[in-house]
Formats: sequence, C-alpha cells, structure tokens
Amino acid sequence: MKKWFLFLNDKFEEIFLVSTLFFSVALIYTQVVMRSVFSSSSYWREELARYLFIWQAWIAASFATKHSKHINLDVVINLCPGAVQEFLYWVTHVLWLSFALYMTWKSAALTNTIFSRKTISAAMQIRMGWVYLAVPFGCALMSFRLVQVMASKLWTFGKGAA
Repeated sequence: MKKWFLFLNDKFEEIFLVSTLFFSVALIYTQVVMRSVFSSSSYWREELARYLFIWQAWIAASFATKHSKHINLDVVINLCPGAVQEFLYWVTHVLWLSFALYMTWKSAALTNTIFSRKTISAAMQIRMGWVYLAVPFGCALMSFRLVQVMASKLWTFGKGAA
C-alpha cells in the first residue's frame, strides 16, 4: 500500500497528462479523418477532447507546482539580498496557497451546484459536474503540492542550518 501511494505521489500527474494527451490526439485525429475522408463527424469526440483539455490544464497546474515551474518574478527577486529573497519566497507561497485553497473551496461549491442542477452536456449527455470537478480537484492537488514544496524548503533549510 505504501509503495502504491508513493508511486501515485511521484507519478500521478505525469501518467494522467501523458495518457490523456495520447487519447486526445487520437480523438482529434479520428475526428479530422472522419470529416475530411468520410464527410461525417461525431460531436462527442470534439466534446470529449475539449473536456479532457480542461482536466489537463488543471492537473498540469499541479504538475508545474510540484516541479516549481510556474511563472514567477525571479529577475526581481534575484536582485534582492538573501534574507529578502527568503522572505519574498514565503510571502508569495503563503499567498499562493491561500488563493489555491480559496479556489478549491469556491469551485467545489460551484461544482456542487452544477451537480445538483443535473446539467448535462450536449453531445455526450454526461453530467457537467464531472467537467467542473476539474477545478476543485486541480486546485486541491495544487494546494497539496504547494504544501509539499514548502515543507521540502523548510526541511532543507533546517538541514542547511545545522
């Protein structure tokens, strides 16, 4: 069980993003072939590819957080003295975590509303709540990854100080 958790902790985003990317490419490719060769198309492929892209974007935000690859103002921060850099790191990460948690909370409420209204998609006839769920799931995962990044920074800071 512990190995499985560690594997998911380490590789979840990568597996999800790569597998859905391949699936999305296959969907879009077959849609193009169907339109250009057979003069026919199915709307569900377009819709599914669109919904997969939404999920990919939110999971990719978590992936970027995990690897500290989000856009930031390194140029400005690097001009500051070391203590100021450290302070700015913690201020920005605490604000970012606060925003991610707020987004998780508000988007979960919105998703709950969408589920309760039983709104369905046009082509695939699935509940739209499953599409909206990408936002709270992605924000919660990003919050989790932010806590991991911040804990890692604290851990290495403690090791360096000793």
